[in-house]
Amino acid sequence: MTTPARAAEPAAPAAATGRRVPTGWLPYLLIAPALLSLGVVLGWALLRNVLISFQEFGRRQLISRTTEWAGFDNYVEVLNNPRFWDTLVRTFVFMAVNVVLIMVLGTLIGLLLNRLGRRMRLTLSIALVMAWAMPIIPSTVLFSWIFHTQYGLMNWFMGALGFTGFEQHNWFGTGTSTLAIATLLIVWMSIPFVALNLYAGLTTVSGEIYEAARMDGASAWRIFRSIVLPIMKPFFLITTFLEIIWVFKAFAQVYALNGGGPSRASETLPVMAYIEGMGQQQFGAAAAISVLTLLILLGAMSYYFHLILKQEKEQQS
Repeated sequence: MTTPARAAEPAAPAAATGRRVPTGWLPYLLIAPALLSLGVVLGWALLRNVLISFQEFGRRQLISRTTEWAGFDNYVEVLNNPRFWDTLVRTFVFMAVNVVLIMVLGTLIGLLLNRLGRRMRLTLSIALVMAWAMPIIPSTVLFSWIFHTQYGLMNWFMGALGFTGFEQHNWFGTGTSTLAIATLLIVWMSIPFVALNLYAGLTTVSGEIYEAARMDGASAWRIFRSIVLPIMKPFFLITTFLEIIWVFKAFAQVYALNGGGPSRASETLPVMAYIEGMGQQQFGAAAAISVLTLLILLGAMSYYFHLILKQEKEQQS
């Protein structure tokens, strides 16, 4: 009597089959080309920027091509400038408002995608992708036209609703209104990233879990708080982390709207560094501002680094 042939079994892990997992220098050699490319493209530019921050680098040095070391003078000058601290506070407030709006609205739309039927989900997904794929500068120009003082759609819309005093209204007349328009632009461009990725993550959650929660009488908010939030916690951590970096370093959306004006009242740290460098020809001070911006961002993100590392340890244990 012959024994029936066994079904093909999945390949066993390398440790079980006796194959050795690469150790020693081999993994480092494999990633060396990528690290070398990053070092050449990003590392040199960062090192050069740090060196310039310790130099007196203005019009005279640029024309004469001379190097004059200034030590920490640029940093002392920047830190003693009240405009730097005003801009720092403005940048953090701008970042916080944007990130909260992006995460809340992106989460709501992601949950909506998970509840819609196929046709409506496809329609909304295409609209989100189109908004996400829109280049930054054309999007900024479009928003500038919408809020244009004379021909803007917003002034006409407010008048059509019956509001008075919006004829020739200057939406870029104050720094607060300018940053509000920049917030609308950044949130509009960033929501698709959060919504589509959240929807992709929710598709991996079994529908039986939702059904069991509904049978137990759980409300929509309770399902989100007790099921979706714990399961998708890694997604929310890393996405918030990425959005903070994205908004903190946002430059084109703010500068292209009103050049940091009026009277530099809407400039953030990246815009301030650009104006000091390209506008005032104070490249040493601009480099110092950019280095301080990087250090401040790393300090602010240290808490999120801690949470991400803690999450990885919990998954491994």
